Amino acid sequence: MKKILSILIALIVLGIVAALALAYAPFKPTPANETLAADWKAEPGRGEYVMRAGDCMACHTANGGESMAGGRGIESPLGTIWSSNITPDKETGIGNWTLDQFRAAMVDGVGGHGQQLYPAMPYENYRFMAESDLRALYDYIQTEVKPVKNEVQATSLTFPFNMRFGLRAWNWLALSGEAKFKPMAGDEQQIRGQYLVEGAGHCAACHSPRTTFMAQDGTRLSDASFLTGGMVDEWTAPALRGKDARVQRWTAEEIAAYLATGRNAHAVANGEMALVVEHSMQYMTDADLNAMAVFLKSMDGQPVEAVPAKVAAAGPRSMPALPADEAGKATATLLTSASPDMPVGARLYLDNCAACHFVSGKGAPEIFPELQGNAMVLGKDANPFVSVILNGTSVPSTSRRPMHLAMQGYADRLTDEEVAQLASFIRNGWGNKASNVSASDVSKVRKHTQAAAAPERAQ
Repeated sequence: MKKILSILIALIVLGIVAALALAYAPFKPTPANETLAADWKAEPGRGEYVMRAGDCMACHTANGGESMAGGRGIESPLGTIWSSNITPDKETGIGNWTLDQFRAAMVDGVGGHGQQLYPAMPYENYRFMAESDLRALYDYIQTEVKPVKNEVQATSLTFPFNMRFGLRAWNWLALSGEAKFKPMAGDEQQIRGQYLVEGAGHCAACHSPRTTFMAQDGTRLSDASFLTGGMVDEWTAPALRGKDARVQRWTAEEIAAYLATGRNAHAVANGEMALVVEHSMQYMTDADLNAMAVFLKSMDGQPVEAVPAKVAAAGPRSMPALPADEAGKATATLLTSASPDMPVGARLYLDNCAACHFVSGKGAPEIFPELQGNAMVLGKDANPFVSVILNGTSVPSTSRRPMHLAMQGYADRLTDEEVAQLASFIRNGWGNKASNVSASDVSKVRKHTQAAAAPERAQ
């Protein structure tokens, strides 16, 4: 008994020593991955372009708040993390940060006051950015962004996640390999696309799964789980590679159009991806959009067709709705018959959905997405799809496609059982094969939506 007690005491002492080491061991920042002259200056416009490529504005701008002034709540499994003010305000922003401190935040996840940053900040990905891009971004923020005095609500997570020093241990597990971009064996266009996808674009932050300790399971092309699908803030981020990736059935031209406009002949952007399009991707050059699309299509060695230099060229365009294919013919015939004894889900589809998505399930290209083979419709987790039925969704206006598209929600019109019947019908119509949705599943999504909306109504 004494021996066991001695071992327990020793383990407790070792734990305390380890905790103290994590808390007080000197921080060694990662050095720059590129040598630049002390007086190096980025070409005009580059810093703002890097900001757009990195999608900084979407996370660091609160709803109704001033640009980059922080205060946006980012939901995580640990609780709500509030984004920081990254304007050059010297009191509440980062106006007093040095370049070295800025690099440490982007690469190591350590803020200007030495505090560990929660990995809602995607430093797991930004660490692959070139020093010249980081420096251009730093100069842009410090000299061109308007300083905004805005004291952001402090992030307050429950124990033990409020113990930020523990993130040092998390970083040892999560930040594997050099903080440096490692190009694939491809041409210049593919490599540029890889650089944007892996680094500033931080696509893996949403589209890679998470490990048991919530790190990205795949941040580089060489990682097996890279871009094989994930979840973010109750939304499905579909797989971008692998046999189940619907995106791989699109052409590179269609992928580039989706990035630029949030829409193509197959799908429209919603949830977090709509914000990415609105604040980031629509501002990318045609060359970079094409580079990302070609990389995504070719990253596993697939041949890629040539892409037009102009992405999402302006109309007028003739894009007629497609008829039902062989897999969808039976469902289209059922819906066309409008028989009084057809299943409840089919009748609900005719009443609420067919006018836009048609009996073919093919939708209207670039306006109403196809439901046949749709990644969200077929997701293992049906909650995001149910959420769209209940709450609707919208596609932002972009310079290439200025029309703002919106789908109404049916929460006030359909009961939980009716939504379940409708969702199950769509998930198994036109050759789709996915699990059915229950009324209890819908009830949970409805309650989650109501709980999330309550703080907004109280303001």
